[in-house]
Amino acid sequence: MRRSILALTVLTLALAACGRSDGTLTRIKNTGDGPDEFTVLPTKPLQTPETYNVLPAPTPGGANLVDTNPRAEGVAALGGNPAATVPGNVGAGDGGLVNHARRHGVTPAVRQTLAAEDAQTRRRHGRVNIFNIGPNDDYTDAYKKQWLDSQAEQQRMTRSGVVTPSAPPPQ
Repeated sequence: MRRSILALTVLTLALAACGRSDGTLTRIKNTGDGPDEFTVLPTKPLQTPETYNVLPAPTPGGANLVDTNPRAEGVAALGGNPAATVPGNVGAGDGGLVNHARRHGVTPAVRQTLAAEDAQTRRRHGRVNIFNIGPNDDYTDAYKKQWLDSQAEQQRMTRSGVVTPSAPPPQ
């Protein structure tokens, strides 16, 4: 009996030792005095400008002329215009589309209005949804009545004579 208990204890300790690790791979923390390789960013080489008058005013936290912009550099490498990646810029080819979309006016605070209406819809739906048991998605449930049935819409458009060459496949 003693030998069986001793053998079982030794076997348990041996199995526990096999699963042991030093834990160095689970600690992602710079504990040394050297540089942290994740904070070193590759930058473009420094250059002296033609004239110092063209330099932008220094902005704390702003972009630097030698900072990398991978998205713009990728667009430029593929032959595109890197300025198209800057938010708020409208390309020359899209000016007509933007003007057509603005022809009836633009609501300047549309994002705030939409956020308030969304909060009201979800709050109103949340009062009714208190008895559902189990996992639910309140956002989906609140807007389910407004979903567009793509198949029904495609059939309606086809019946009215609109050509729909890129209609979604039936499910």
